[in-house]
Formats: sequence, structure tokens, C-alpha cells
Amino acid sequence: MGTTLHTLKAPAGATKPRKRIGRGPGSGTGKTSGKGVKGQKARTGHHGARFGFEGGQTPLQRRMPKKGFKNFFRVEYFALNVGDLEKYCSAGKIDVEVLKALGLVPRSCERVKILGTGEIKKKLTIKVEAASETARQKIEAAGGSIEIVGAKATQAQA
Repeated sequence: MGTTLHTLKAPAGATKPRKRIGRGPGSGTGKTSGKGVKGQKARTGHHGARFGFEGGQTPLQRRMPKKGFKNFFRVEYFALNVGDLEKYCSAGKIDVEVLKALGLVPRSCERVKILGTGEIKKKLTIKVEAASETARQKIEAAGGSIEIVGAKATQAQA
């Protein structure tokens, strides 16, 4: 008959009896039970201090000066030059989705601003959230048009 689940045993030496601490000087872990003498770690209920705790000393994160300011209302745009549009885009309608598909704009990007660096000769119809005045002039000079969509467009109309 083969080995069955109820007859399984751990191999010799795989298990050993638990260490019984605080059982006299002969045990090797008597008296202070391997905890040393006094201090926070010798006390009952000690399970380790929280992260960053320095024994009552002012922790590092509180000793360091506060620095800077984060504006939660800041609107971030991904900058794209007209030279890049000339190089990678064919004539036609272009919006953020097309730019993402071409790999010119990261997929996580929500807003794009067209800047005026470079030259453009293609006739493009562009829909983006923002554009510099130089970029607008260059695109219109090439026979294209630029349409501002989103919050800036509603502000410009008001």
C-alpha cells in the first residue's frame, strides 16, 4: 500500500520543538528571556515602533524644513512644435487622438499645446487645447487652420 495523506510525516530534522524562553538559567534564555536589560524592546506588548519613530526624538520628517508649494489648479500641457507636425503628420484633420496614434503625444496626455518652433508647409486642420501665437501664424500661413477646444475656447468666446 502506498503513502496516504494521513500517514505523511515531515522528514527527520525538519521540525524542532519551540524555544521555551524564561525557564531558568540553564535554558540559555532565562531571566531576561533574550530581551537584554530594560528599554522599550524589553517591555511587554512591544511589537516594533512605527516607521520613522526615533524613540521620542523629533523624527527626521519633522526636523526637515517645509519647502515649495504645489498649485492644485495648475493646468499642464504637452508641448508639440509645428516642425514635428510637418515631419510626422500628413495633410488633413489632426486632433489629440491622432497625435497619440502617431506617437507624438503620450497616451496619458490630456491637453496639447502647439508651439511655433520649426517650419510648416502642409495644410493642416488642427484641434488642440492651446497654441502659441507664432504657431497659429505659421499654420495659417501654410493654408491650414487651428481650432482651440476645451476650457480655453469657452474663455475666449466669453
